[in-house]
Order: sequence, then C-alpha cells, then structure tokens
Amino acid sequence: MSGSAGAAAGGDAELHCWLRLVYSPGIGPLGVQRLLRAFGTPQQVLGCELRQLRSVVPETAAAALLGEAPEPLRELLARAPDWLAEPGRTLLSLADPRYPRALLHIPDPPPLLWLRGDPSHLCAERVLAVVGTRNPSAQGARDAHDFAQALAQAGVCVVSGLARGIDAQAHRGALRAGASGGSTLAVLGHGCDRLYPAAHRELARQVASCGLLVSEFALGEAPLPQHFPRRNRIISGLSRGVLVVEAALRSGSLITARLAAEQGREVFALPGSIHNPMARGCHRLLREGAQLAEQPGDILEELGWAAVGTADPATATAAGPPRGTRAELLECMGFDPLGLDELLRRSALPAAQLQEQLLELELQGRLARLPGGRLQRIDPG
Repeated sequence: MSGSAGAAAGGDAELHCWLRLVYSPGIGPLGVQRLLRAFGTPQQVLGCELRQLRSVVPETAAAALLGEAPEPLRELLARAPDWLAEPGRTLLSLADPRYPRALLHIPDPPPLLWLRGDPSHLCAERVLAVVGTRNPSAQGARDAHDFAQALAQAGVCVVSGLARGIDAQAHRGALRAGASGGSTLAVLGHGCDRLYPAAHRELARQVASCGLLVSEFALGEAPLPQHFPRRNRIISGLSRGVLVVEAALRSGSLITARLAAEQGREVFALPGSIHNPMARGCHRLLREGAQLAEQPGDILEELGWAAVGTADPATATAAGPPRGTRAELLECMGFDPLGLDELLRRSALPAAQLQEQLLELELQGRLARLPGGRLQRIDPG
C-alpha cells in the first residue's frame, strides 16, 4: 500500500480490511497472526461469524472486530487514504513482498508498518541498531555519533529510535556519512504523522529524506510510555546486532538488548568509566556475555562485514557547542582521564579561560591532576 500510486494497492477496500483487523480493540499482533493463519486474508477474517472468531481470539475482541468501529478507528479509516496519497508515504502489510524478512522471524511481527521515506532501506543487508541513554555523557554522545558515522561509511544502515541523547547522535552520525553507502532508519513510538520529541523535527525530516521513518502505530497515536518497549522489539528485530553505547541499569536500552538476544541477534556494548553511572548498564551486558566493542571494526569483523572506508572514531569530527560554565566543562570532560590538548579541542574555550576554570574546579575538589599532565573529573560521592 503506497502513496506513490495515490491509493492503497488492491484498492481502499483492502486497506479498510487491514486497518479494521489490526487496530480493532483487543486483537494485537499475535491475535492478527492467529486469525490470518486460521481464516486467510483480512477480508476473509471479517467475513467470519462470531462463533468462528471466538475460537481463535477472546470473545470481547471478536465482538469488537465485527461490531461498529470505535471513533478513533473510524477516524483512521477516513484519514489513511489521503495520508498515503502523499509522496514518500507507504503502508506495508505482512503480505507485502517488501515487508522486511528479518521482522518475519520475530515472535510478534507488527502486522502493518507505516513508512515515511524510501522503503528500499528496509532491504539493506547490513543493519545495526545503535541505542543508549537519553542523558549521555559528552563522551558517550561523541562515541554514538562517531561509531554511527564510521559504520555508515562501511555501508551499514544504522537503526535507532529518534529519542534524545544516544539515539539522536546515532542518526546524526549516520547522516553525516552522506553517500558513502550507509543510511539510517528511525523506529517511532507513535503514529508516523506525529513527532516526538518536537525538538527533533529537522532531524526527522533529514532521516525521512535520506533514510526512513517507521512505525507500527496508527496515524494519530500519541507517544505513550507503553509504546516504547513495543517499539524496541522492532529496532532489534530489523537488525543483525545491537550496539549499546551508554545505559543506566534501568535503561530501556537494556530491554532492547535483551530482546535482541532473545531474537538471536548479536549484542555489543561499549565499555566506560567505572565512575560514570551511565556505563553501568553496558558493564552489566559485558558481564552477561555481550561483545566488547572498542572500535567500529570490532563490530564489522564480528558480523563478517568487510570494513570499507571505516573512519577511526578518535579522528572523526564531533559536533557540539562550545562549553562555557564549569558544569558544562565537567560534562565536556567525561569520566575518563584526558590531556589538556584534548580538553581544549572538546571545549573550544580560550586557553586562559580554560586554565582559570580548571583551577576553580580543582580547588572545589571536582578535578584531580594525574601524572603525565592528565586531568580526571571527580564527582562527589
């Protein structure tokens, strides 16, 4: 079902049946699978009697499927054809040959995928998810950006969730690789006609232009908390592996990593400083058997992907604003020891101003000077 043709493939009747089946209350992805296996196409399901349907799904769900559609579903049925008529908008069903094969092998594949962008990106052979905390350290944000850029330059499609923090940096890094062969794909936790967070409007536009926005949620669906764990199974399901850059012990990224392991995908984690609370989730994954990733080449080698044009993340250019306050300078330092030259590069501060702030931080007990002229951030316990 594609917008390029101005109407759903097979006509609006087919679109109506798919939407009615998938978004009727109480059905869900597993219920859709069971009904299709039992009765065939959505049209055949909707032509069944109540007694037939309730042998497969709960009676309340069966009655809702055959009864009058609730108001949100009626609105969706009215809106969907016009939305899909716009260029670059597509709706894929499980029956569509373009539906990604990787998702067909997870326990509960989404019956419908709403797309904005070029659907061919779903056919990429090299797909890796890059996920992590919404509140990364400065170093974590740089790592996500630079790893994603290097991987995209090696022809990898970088998948993430368009959230703040690591997700956004992963998309930006992949976009920065330009026409090197890679791309980026954002899986949303809301309808494809909405945007969350609003600050990522331009980033979403760039992803849709150069890659793809994907959602299983109907048009108009809000970014509800319960949507994001469901979204995570698609992020991992589309991918050969998942790289966790930074994550707290209760991070949603660990849910994605667990789902990836259950789906038979590889899990990679970046090590971090023992002083960084956002590294503890990665350290737990490493203890539990995740692959250690110190550079993009580690991932490419483990997955059997030849490293073509891979950039060294240590030399990649990381985008970021100049840091002015002492708190921003501490954030810029990260948690690992570093030299003065590196801190000058990261902060973009004049040398005299930087030295003045370093002295103040040292007097406050927030900074230690190590042998060899290196600096170490100290957080109060």
